[in-house]
Amino acid sequence: AFDDTWHWGEQAEREFSELLHQSNTDISEMIQSLRRFLKESDMMAYLTMMANRLLELHRVLKPSGSLYLHCDPTASHYLKIVLDTVFGGQNFRNEIVWRRKGGSALKGMRVFSTATDFIFFYTKTDDYIFNAVYMPLDQEYIDEQFTKKDENGRRFQATVMRSPNPRPNLMYDYKGYKMPPNGWSVSREKMEQLDLEGKLYFPDEKSKQIYRKIYLDEYPGQPANNLWTDIATLKGQSAELLGYPTQKPLALLERIIQASSNKGEIVLDPFCGCGTAVHAAQKLEREWIGIDITHLAISLIEKRMKNAFPNIVFDVHGTPMDFAGAKNLSERDKYQFQWWACSLVNAQPYQGKKKGSDGGIDGLLFFQDDEKGAKKIIVSVKGGEHVSVTMVKDLIATVEREKAAIGLFITLTEPTKPMSTEAVTAGFYQSPKGEVPKIQILTIEGLMSGKERPQYFDMSSGVYNFKKAKIEKQKAEQKKLL
Repeated sequence: AFDDTWHWGEQAEREFSELLHQSNTDISEMIQSLRRFLKESDMMAYLTMMANRLLELHRVLKPSGSLYLHCDPTASHYLKIVLDTVFGGQNFRNEIVWRRKGGSALKGMRVFSTATDFIFFYTKTDDYIFNAVYMPLDQEYIDEQFTKKDENGRRFQATVMRSPNPRPNLMYDYKGYKMPPNGWSVSREKMEQLDLEGKLYFPDEKSKQIYRKIYLDEYPGQPANNLWTDIATLKGQSAELLGYPTQKPLALLERIIQASSNKGEIVLDPFCGCGTAVHAAQKLEREWIGIDITHLAISLIEKRMKNAFPNIVFDVHGTPMDFAGAKNLSERDKYQFQWWACSLVNAQPYQGKKKGSDGGIDGLLFFQDDEKGAKKIIVSVKGGEHVSVTMVKDLIATVEREKAAIGLFITLTEPTKPMSTEAVTAGFYQSPKGEVPKIQILTIEGLMSGKERPQYFDMSSGVYNFKKAKIEKQKAEQKKLL
């Protein structure tokens, strides 16, 4: 769905023109310089799109807010120029390097494999929120920092207790130790409390210094630096995986949100994809707003949030909420309508949402009803006002050609009687758990109201799971006996 945005065309030209008329002339100069160098390339289209959106994000960001932009090496150097222009180079805080994987072990490569992505951290002002976050301790750090042991064998590090700035309440001598030039780092009351707790370390009188004990078993972790090596990318067996191609680990977004916001504050993700950022925000008790261009992504996020937080309440704007909205979407953008309709039955758009000839397939859905492997369901979506029996026959042929188990015909318009008859004549799919119609006609109105659902048996999900199927089969057998 993003392909059009990343190629130079009418939309890119229009957005480029908007940038030329910004009140900030630095923006106009920057974008013209980039275009002179990059010409009307895909990269220039992407940067133009991003520049406009970064301007809006800067506009709505609170003075205490921060922006994190994740990217790979393809565009990172150009994006930093755009960010410096929009936010000001003085508000650049960090370039975080995320080691998302270990790199490739393939032989014969002519370049070093890419194992890292970049996260640019900018703020709007110097008065920004930043909370300490910690990384797990590695053995090297422990051995370097926690070099001492107390009488009980507990490891600790000794930190100097000098104050960087003089203050009256820090200027005092303690147990024969003269105060440092600017005083101690804590007040006398705090010093006495630490002493009672056994948290002070007095090496000897010659050192002329009191140290504070930081015990390893009480240490929250290593303060995070800008090299993040402890959060791996999601792999095939991860429980987090939702099938979204650019999905990020929840831990990555949790670290960012913890660092730059407090409970009750608002997190905005304007490219929210499968919803990892809003999931992390909800988990950390923040308010949140997520925006995405595709209806499929919004549907996926709705399911994700309701599964993770069963009692959650949120509003969805811009997706069809009733039949009139669905009809309006079908008239405005047939592809977005198809992808949204596929999401109603949990199907994935065919061939990664590529527009054009699809061979009669708009979506695919896979299920497993035995131990032999997955079965395929073909989804065909029709958003026009006129549907016919020929369309059902085409779906039957496609199901046979693709060796699929079931075909779902999703229609905005009520099916005709000949269509329903044709679907019935296709027969049934014989599952080990029972039989279901091979061709199923479903209406948008019925799916939205919950009155209609696709019928298939599945080991993990779907309308009928194994447990429910087993109960229904037992009931049917009991009826036969009676």
